Amino acid sequence: MTKKILGVGTAALLALGLAACGGSDDKGNNESGSEPANKTEGSVGESVKYKITGIDPGAGIMQATEQAIEEYELNNWDVTTGSGAAMTAALKKAYDKEEPIIVTGWTPHWKFAKFDLKYLEDPKGVYGGEEQIRTIARTGLKEDLPEAYQILSNFKWTEEDMGDVMVAIQDGEKEEQAAQNWIDENSDKVAEWTEGVDKVDGDKINLAYVAWDSEIASHNVMKLVLEDMGYNVTLTQVEAGPLWTAVSDGSADASLAAWLPVTHKTYADKFEGKFEELGVNMEGVKIGLVVPTYMDIDSIEDLKE
Repeated sequence: MTKKILGVGTAALLALGLAACGGSDDKGNNESGSEPANKTEGSVGESVKYKITGIDPGAGIMQATEQAIEEYELNNWDVTTGSGAAMTAALKKAYDKEEPIIVTGWTPHWKFAKFDLKYLEDPKGVYGGEEQIRTIARTGLKEDLPEAYQILSNFKWTEEDMGDVMVAIQDGEKEEQAAQNWIDENSDKVAEWTEGVDKVDGDKINLAYVAWDSEIASHNVMKLVLEDMGYNVTLTQVEAGPLWTAVSDGSADASLAAWLPVTHKTYADKFEGKFEELGVNMEGVKIGLVVPTYMDIDSIEDLKE
């Protein structure tokens, strides 16, 4: 079987990323004035040119998608790599014209608030069931930065909480401003994270995160919380593999972005014993293949011919 992972050029990524920030037409409008393209002839594969639109190649969801292609014997299918912004820009472009598209998806994500989408059923369980987002830290953090360790261990919030920050950012607010607005409106939850913790005086801490909208939201919130407690916080954006490497070798102190037990299983197994789990910060998250609801398809098995 031949399976390809296709790259997207830098210029194309920039163009798509900029498109993601633009205004949207009403669903179904297209510039040519032609009929919406959701009524496709032939197979679903033909309608999307046997392409699944993915994100960065190091993401766990991309590894799961490669496995799904093998498990479901989707011999003619390719997965394009790019960024989360490029993926959502491609989704928006297709959605505005009611054209077919299949993307790698996860929740929480603002796209589910903006567009009518659905997960394709996964009868083989390749993508797993509900997952958790967990907080991980380098070994020794408890001894070196006990106050931060306690706050990070206490950190828990809901999909709705995260969604408020993600949608605000997508609607044009600066990341830190969106995070600060959420903190101002949820001081009771923040107080639970910091209860009984003494303030520090400029201690440095480095948090690593992947450039998913969900992790941008959580890490900007935590940055402001820790800064209010006296920390000098650095946020380091990396891909999933380097994130786990950084926490495991101590070059990053912690991350709120460990998706387990499936998405980041490869990394958790690889670095077992070299990091510490501080707890679950969100329950009920999910990954899989996502399509607009106007597409007449319900299962990954429907992609096989």
